[in-house]
Amino acid sequence: MKIFTDGFFSIDPINGFLPVSEPLPVLPERYSEIQKLLDNMPIRKTDGNPGLLSFEGEFEAEVIKITNYKNLVYTETDKFVLASLFRAYSFITSAYTLAPAHHTFLKTGKYGKAHDLLPQNIAQPFVAVSEKLEVYPWIDYHFAYSLGNYVKIDKLGGYEWTNLSMAVKFSGMDDERGFIMLHVDINQYSPDMIKSVFGIVDSNKTGEVLNDSVKLLADTLHKMNDRRKLMWEASRWKHYNDFRVFIMGVKGNEDIFPNGLLYEGVWEEPHAYRGQTGAQDNIIPTADIVSGVLNYYPKNQLTEYLLDLRQYRPVCVQKFFLELTQQMSDNPLANRLINDDDQLGMQELMKVYEEIYLFRNGHWQFVQKYIMQNTAYPKATGGTPITQWIPNQIKAVLSAMKVLSESMKSSNEFSLEDWNQNYQRKVDLLNKQLEIVSIDAFNPEDVFKLNNDLGYQDF
Repeated sequence: MKIFTDGFFSIDPINGFLPVSEPLPVLPERYSEIQKLLDNMPIRKTDGNPGLLSFEGEFEAEVIKITNYKNLVYTETDKFVLASLFRAYSFITSAYTLAPAHHTFLKTGKYGKAHDLLPQNIAQPFVAVSEKLEVYPWIDYHFAYSLGNYVKIDKLGGYEWTNLSMAVKFSGMDDERGFIMLHVDINQYSPDMIKSVFGIVDSNKTGEVLNDSVKLLADTLHKMNDRRKLMWEASRWKHYNDFRVFIMGVKGNEDIFPNGLLYEGVWEEPHAYRGQTGAQDNIIPTADIVSGVLNYYPKNQLTEYLLDLRQYRPVCVQKFFLELTQQMSDNPLANRLINDDDQLGMQELMKVYEEIYLFRNGHWQFVQKYIMQNTAYPKATGGTPITQWIPNQIKAVLSAMKVLSESMKSSNEFSLEDWNQNYQRKVDLLNKQLEIVSIDAFNPEDVFKLNNDLGYQDF
């Protein structure tokens, strides 16, 4: 398996999906004007005072005064400088366009219309830096909001979310920090994930070497799930709307951006990109590909949305996905284990499926509580439908589980009878939830409560 890198990210067993070194906490001095704007932007600034986004219209008024750094941006070659610039312009763009939607929400409880024109002094340098990084000019998960936005509080400490702050922020409040820095926290285990993936791909034989790699993948996903569950502590669900509107995208959110977004001085026609979303993270797509869950994705528009989000990643990650998909298509993991009747290997693969399920069902519970309980707005930040998006992927992993189970036998370590009972509970849980959300006026709490009733509450 090849290593794919762009100088900022390197998909390998040392770095996993995290940057090869810590992101720049602030912009270089030559961009101090922009850094000052970013420091004054949050609803609550670092010093505790209200920032520009606290006052309707004030942030937009300051943005139009900013120097157009397009020519200077074109001269930059350092990937870490470019990443910090992309992060800066991403935040400014989202804050500028979505500030009216935010203030309307504060007044009415509903998202208002966004600005549909991005001023030339921001649009031109933003597109310039996005072209250098080969990503879309809109806030993303990798370079902007999450993986390229952490700052260690204790430089000698680890990646626990409590030891991470945000270089740039919207609300400036602790719930925003906990929400997005927990994603970085989870990715601290991604080096072991890549190690396991390389081991699975590079092992052409079945047996102990392959099984050890599958076991490492299952164990790593279990650790990631343990960290993921800390979201309930790191970011209180009632406060998600303090910052959520600012990570909304244009594509799929026509109620907020009915006319798309015109990048003044760049293109004559409006453009539309999907918003920042945890679905742009690499952990579950990688697990889906290497485990074969990818082969069970339903053929529908929801899956098309999922695959569309593959484009909203750095090129090195996209190439990694393509290479991994090709490698696993040539030699599917489940087929290798089933053909050799490798019961131990199948048990480890089933543990991988279980962790993927728990990850997705846990994420589904986040959606139920953090989004559905907070707002009737039916779209996720990525522009996908709230009530159908994750269930679509849960169905895929349930299908993969069922097919694998048909080749498995009970042993001292694995009871097929117990497994079947647990599997049926998973199916019943999803079916009952989908039955509830199919009604126009449903109670989100009823959807959430079912997890507890059927033994799958996430915390």
